[in-house]
Amino acid sequence: MLEKGGKLAVLAIDPSSERSKGSILGDKTRMEQLSVHPKSFIRPSPSAGSLGGVARKTRETIVLCEAAGFDKIFVETVGVGQSETAVHSMVDFFLLIQLAGTGDELQGIKRGIMEMADGIVINKADGDNLERAKLAATQFRNALHLFPAPESGWTPQVLTYSGFYNIGVKEIWDMIYEYIDFVKTNGYFEYRRNEQSKYWMYETINEQLRDSFYHNPEIEAMLLEKEQQVLQGNLTSFIAAKSLLDTYFADLKRDD
Repeated sequence: MLEKGGKLAVLAIDPSSERSKGSILGDKTRMEQLSVHPKSFIRPSPSAGSLGGVARKTRETIVLCEAAGFDKIFVETVGVGQSETAVHSMVDFFLLIQLAGTGDELQGIKRGIMEMADGIVINKADGDNLERAKLAATQFRNALHLFPAPESGWTPQVLTYSGFYNIGVKEIWDMIYEYIDFVKTNGYFEYRRNEQSKYWMYETINEQLRDSFYHNPEIEAMLLEKEQQVLQGNLTSFIAAKSLLDTYFADLKRDD
């Protein structure tokens, strides 16, 4: 891909430990050739509890990479199916990678992440695992028929590939380019970009308000006390929350 021109950025999100809050950040060690390529950039980041395993500044990093001339940007996520909305709201193509033998159609249906996927690929389709990979692809295709049609009008494809032997990678790129051409032609590409910008405007507002609330000195002084009152059964969660919010808004009015 890089030999044909262009620049590639990989923004890899490593899961953070719930206990220590630390991350290994070892993605570069798995990308031996790519990490030394002059036209590539790899940036591992800790999820640090952010929604969907996406580091807080990932979208801003995407904007910076685009400004620096990177025309292809991968965002690798932690893979928590229930909260990947954040990823879906910052990329043009959402690719779901699965392994053969990890679940049947019913398990696939339970995973809301499938509804967001623009394409699904089954990895390790080689050797003794080839037939299982083909069977898994068939199961996912059948499961996709049970979902509502995507807003883009695109029908998600299910492919198999082998990362180790580099088999099927070209077909994946062909699928991605076909999708981009399709949504640019019907106008969905621009519409989705605009919706993403709107989504992140509100997310930024919510994040700033949350930070402002929890870093307010009066709230910091009251928070532990209210928490203990809730745990002891002296206050309901709703009354405690209302008391904290009333204090916060009163403090804002005094500042005015």
